[in-house]
Amino acid sequence: MIVSNPQIQSFLDYLKFEKRYSVHTLIAYQTDLTDFFDFLESSFGISNSNEISHTLVRSWLAHLKEKDQTSRSINRKISTLKSFFKYYIRTGELKTSPMLQVITPKMMKRLPVFIKEAEAKKMIDTLNIATEDWKSLNAKMLVTLFYATGMRLSELVNLKDSQIDKGRSQIKVLGKGNKERIIPIPIPVMNDVKGYQQQKRKRFDTGAETLLVTEKGQKLYPKYAYLLVNKILGAASTLDKKSPHVLRHTFATHLMNNGANLNAVKELLGHSSLAATQVYTHNTIGKLKEVYKKAHPKA
Repeated sequence: MIVSNPQIQSFLDYLKFEKRYSVHTLIAYQTDLTDFFDFLESSFGISNSNEISHTLVRSWLAHLKEKDQTSRSINRKISTLKSFFKYYIRTGELKTSPMLQVITPKMMKRLPVFIKEAEAKKMIDTLNIATEDWKSLNAKMLVTLFYATGMRLSELVNLKDSQIDKGRSQIKVLGKGNKERIIPIPIPVMNDVKGYQQQKRKRFDTGAETLLVTEKGQKLYPKYAYLLVNKILGAASTLDKKSPHVLRHTFATHLMNNGANLNAVKELLGHSSLAATQVYTHNTIGKLKEVYKKAHPKA
């Protein structure tokens, strides 16, 4: 990943080699910073970070707003700039960040999309029956593990056999920023994993280290997993959104609705802060209101 601007390149190298960010994340940072510096160059003839003031940053943000960029997208770009200038303060090339006087626009919170507990049970029961071919077995394992662990798509397709601790019935997940976390697995789910591994060894002469493999015994790729989950969710619910992330949201929502501690859910999901996890409390409050309405004599 090479860019013409040496300041952007130095920052990207830092993210890649020291922070060990994913390629997807690096591309997002590169895109934001390239757009920002292209705007400064074409509008003000500025190309050096030492010349950038908060008013120039605000001009770029106003430009984005005029192009109908969403608050979520603009906030992501602000976060990119904050990280960029923070890096150059750390290297000593800048004394202060122009981002100190830039206000982040407020965003409407997007509530997580999830399926109901009854729908989830019916979906799992259906998958337990239909495992006559390898693709059906993969569908069962994907949905079961997404719902039982709340893993991200990238985490599950990259999950290795060596990360599964059968004795303790738990798995070690490598999440964002190469952060490790332990997720306990219900014994019936672990038995499904063991059964899958046994069939994989019998069926394929493969050196694949990952738990899940395609019909050819090769590592499962994200689009394969996405399409299978999309199909299963389409049959199990009436949701417009039918991605693996819906099962991650469902995992967290069902835990919260059944009394799980917010900090515990945060750790299981691999969130870096509680802010990302707190969105699931909305659903818990909704359930509490239902209980109150049904049980309180004055309700």
